[in-house]
Formats: sequence, structure tokens, C-alpha cells
Amino acid sequence: MPTDVFHASRWTHGNHLFPTVIEVNEKAVTLRKRTWFTRDEISVSIGKVASVHIKTGLIWSTILIESAGGADPLTSHGHKKADAKRIKELTEDYQADYAKLDDDAPRR
Repeated sequence: MPTDVFHASRWTHGNHLFPTVIEVNEKAVTLRKRTWFTRDEISVSIGKVASVHIKTGLIWSTILIESAGGADPLTSHGHKKADAKRIKELTEDYQADYAKLDDDAPRR
């Protein structure tokens, strides 16, 4: 399956030169943030995503993706409302597919 990529708006705080990127695929949700000299990449396996929380404002949305492992949530602001909803839908769909695969696996 293809990877869906969502870029934060350059008009929002902290995203002017290097916007935050969220990638969602059947294996993981990945957040990438660049600066002049570094690149920060955080990935959470689809099976370990505990919740996806969307805070919508007038124009932009903030996305919080919490993991079941107890680590800090992936946080990104400056996404369009439609993109935030799509990220949540994709994550939930991939989680449902993951649960079906886990149910079909033979037990030992």
C-alpha cells in the first residue's frame, strides 16, 4: 500500500522554513521535523497507536498521536482540517486491518 504524506502549512508557527511532515502507511505513523542542521524522526507502529486526538481551530488543526508504550505523543500543528481528519481515518483503518491480521494468526 502507498504511503500518504501530509505537510503542515508554512504559515503556522515553527513551520516557516521546514514544515512538519506526517507519513501514514500500513506499518507505522511517522512524524518528521527538520531544522537547519538536524532532522528529527519519530515513528509509532500502527499496532502501538493508542489514540489520535485532533484539535481544530478556525483554519488549522493540531494532531496528537499517543502510543500505547507511554512515550510522549507525536504532536504536529498547522495541518488543514481535512488532512487531520484523513490522518485519523487512515490510522483507524490500518488499525482495523492490523487487528484482523492478529485475529487470523495461529495461537501457540
